Amino acid sequence: MTGSLDAAYFDGIFASDDDPWGLASSAYEAAKFDHTLRALSDRRYDRALEIGCAHGILTKRLVSLCDTLLAVDISAHALAKARERMGDHRGLMLRQMAFPRQTPDDAAFDLVVLSEVAYYWGGVDLERAGAWLRSHIVAGGRVILVHYTGETDYPQSGDEAVEKLWAGVADDFSVERAEQCTGYRLDLWKRR
Repeated sequence: MTGSLDAAYFDGIFASDDDPWGLASSAYEAAKFDHTLRALSDRRYDRALEIGCAHGILTKRLVSLCDTLLAVDISAHALAKARERMGDHRGLMLRQMAFPRQTPDDAAFDLVVLSEVAYYWGGVDLERAGAWLRSHIVAGGRVILVHYTGETDYPQSGDEAVEKLWAGVADDFSVERAEQCTGYRLDLWKRR
């Protein structure tokens, strides 16, 4: 598989199971989200973007670190669940978007969260994502990537996706963290 997975793929997954990856029920997922928040909680973020928010489990925790948080997902079904879960939160916007083919307006961000999403993209979309990150992250801004490292049937493995994305942004970012954990990796990059 060389292209990115599309909205129909994800809508089908969410239509058949409200919690397809155990994001709300798994101890593994809870520990991974705890790790993600610990990596980010040394500061507050003015304008953040979460790409692939699914039904808002991590979003609900991220919003407390951000003045504004734009959470996007390709799946209309997932976003409907996220809206139910989140209710009204000051500074939170939920939007359907097929990132990186569709991107937020020309706004700059000081945090972009890519949690379990980059391996769904083909090579062309990873290049697009890298180009967008280089032009839309403010100096000192961060990108956090958290990806499963086991075998998948996605366009990329977690390791391949992160390495390809890094190849596209390495000239403009430095590595703050690169951690291999049981079943996943966490990478934190900072815009120079």
